[in-house]
Amino acid sequence: MAFVPLRPIGTPLSAPPAFAARNAAREGTLAAAQAEVRDGWGSQAAARVREKGKLPTWDRIERLVDPGTDVLPVGSYVNWGRDFRGSKRRAPGAGVVTAWCTVEGRRVIVIANDNTVASGSWWPLSPEKIERAQQMALDLKVPVIYLVDCSGLFLPEQALSFPGRTGAGHIFKKNSLLAANGVPQVAGVFGDCIAGGGYMPIISDRVYMTESAYMVIAGAALIKGAKSQSLTSLDIGGPEVHVHQSACADVRVPDDETAIALIRREIARLPSSAAAFYRHGAEAAPPRFDPDEIAALLPDDHRQVYDMREVLARLVDDSLFCEVMADRGAEMITGVGRVGGLWCGFIANNLLPTPHPDHPGRVRAGGILYREGIAKISAFSRACNTDGLPIVWLQDIAGFDIGVEAEAHGLLGYGSSLIYTNSTNKVPMVTVLLRKASGAGYYAMAGMPYDPVLQLSTPLTRLAVMEGRTLAIAAFNTKLDDNFEIASTDPAERAAIAAQMDETAARIETDMDPMAAAARMDTDEVVSFAALRAYLLAAVEMAWQSPRPARNPRIWSLHDLAMLTRVVGSAAAEEHAAAAAVVEAPIEGLVPVRVATDGTFWRRPSPRDPLFLEAGAAVETATAVGLIEVMKTFAPVRAGVVGVLERFALADGTPVSAGTVVAWVRAG
Repeated sequence: MAFVPLRPIGTPLSAPPAFAARNAAREGTLAAAQAEVRDGWGSQAAARVREKGKLPTWDRIERLVDPGTDVLPVGSYVNWGRDFRGSKRRAPGAGVVTAWCTVEGRRVIVIANDNTVASGSWWPLSPEKIERAQQMALDLKVPVIYLVDCSGLFLPEQALSFPGRTGAGHIFKKNSLLAANGVPQVAGVFGDCIAGGGYMPIISDRVYMTESAYMVIAGAALIKGAKSQSLTSLDIGGPEVHVHQSACADVRVPDDETAIALIRREIARLPSSAAAFYRHGAEAAPPRFDPDEIAALLPDDHRQVYDMREVLARLVDDSLFCEVMADRGAEMITGVGRVGGLWCGFIANNLLPTPHPDHPGRVRAGGILYREGIAKISAFSRACNTDGLPIVWLQDIAGFDIGVEAEAHGLLGYGSSLIYTNSTNKVPMVTVLLRKASGAGYYAMAGMPYDPVLQLSTPLTRLAVMEGRTLAIAAFNTKLDDNFEIASTDPAERAAIAAQMDETAARIETDMDPMAAAARMDTDEVVSFAALRAYLLAAVEMAWQSPRPARNPRIWSLHDLAMLTRVVGSAAAEEHAAAAAVVEAPIEGLVPVRVATDGTFWRRPSPRDPLFLEAGAAVETATAVGLIEVMKTFAPVRAGVVGVLERFALADGTPVSAGTVVAWVRAG
């Protein structure tokens, strides 16, 4: 069937919950960090650049891009918070700006040395940041613009950036691979371009040099020391030499503004974007629900659940979505939607409890990979790859299911199939880490080791094998009893072990911070919730900008999947509602409140918080009387009837199995 049945999803946001204000505060902190990175070494450094007759790097970028278009930085926080030997100052953004931009109506990737930070030197991880941007351009086949103003390696830390498989020399290999694959490269040389800085622009298709620029293997000071020759760097490698003698550059221009204008002209000569063709007559449209509202959808307590479809409703055009295989593996959401009028596939964790496929009436915790969900997203990922659809992965995952049932179901084998699929996909993939990105689940859902063209984190992202306290228990397991309590009876030893466990947990929590991950290049960019849509718009358009193998929607293999997995007369939502509405006939006027899955029952959000409800409280059908915890994921246990809470049947923190009565409500 050629028709793609897009259906409305999402509901209007009611009064923002309390965590929305906390999330907004996190976004404010992130905005301040972005401003700090963009400021480089500050206004005095920018003034010194202008005194030389040059423009600071961000001024160049603003003149380069189309007016009114977004500049979307990637890698902003590389080296964030890191000190270096030989420098009293840090290196914001590793001394280089890499960004997704629009120039003459085409999406491009800009790589620009920040000339306000140590004259554009390459610091540790600067080469890796440049190479990451080059790889994005190679994967997406979009032009690269280099704004070169680089005084070479930051020499006191050369051992961290010169050698190695991804050291500075690998930049030039990426230059070569881009050229070999027909990806346009245009360079502007604006100032000091020494050693590697001189090599970087040479392989570009077009090289512009300003009168204040030079490219040299070694600068004047080094030549004077080595050969006792008194020369200036402009004498050695200025535009007079490299435009008119060596032909290492193509065009000599008077100043930065002229170079930028001519670079824009070169981009205008390239073929126009194919995105309009691949829209198949559709028009781009904003979601019906504001992406700004995502901050009010994601609880800042990562154990609390939410409706992922509400997030999707704030990312896709018109909040319209075609869900595929909704009746199978309900713990995962798969489907297609448009972003900027262009088709892409979505694979997302469903955090809500879902029906257990083998035990009618029971439900399972969301945010976990079970056999059915793994098989579902493997098949969907392969279909998107066959159809040529870029894939957006929305992660909020606690990991794979564990235990006897999981091993008997062969989750290792199903997981291997998924990993193989994502390792061999050719279509661009974008991975968004909304909150939890835990354990092998992070890998299986196209985490950074599986080469997404872009991986984004939010201010709530927690990227790690396991949580801090859980890891501390694992690390000190030999000193704990079967209940994970310290086994020693010696007070001094107990105190020492407790302090070590606390220190380990705190360190892991610090490592899990999204800014720390970005500083290590474990994620490409930390973005505000509101910015997610803008980054997806850019990524999806870049995926469709250059013509590539892609089926038209009439012959998608996704249609076959949807038909073959369709269950007549059944819907996942109806099954879930039936499983969740477990209410028995009243006994002596009391209605039992039961849990629908195995786990641990909690009567309060956290140990320091008050109870959700006290006995005697009025309840509605949807009132949460407590939480059920499964693998560090929490779902509400609802009253199910209108009445008054008579009493709880269990203490806080009690392990329960599906069907256990946790409270009693007097109906009416």
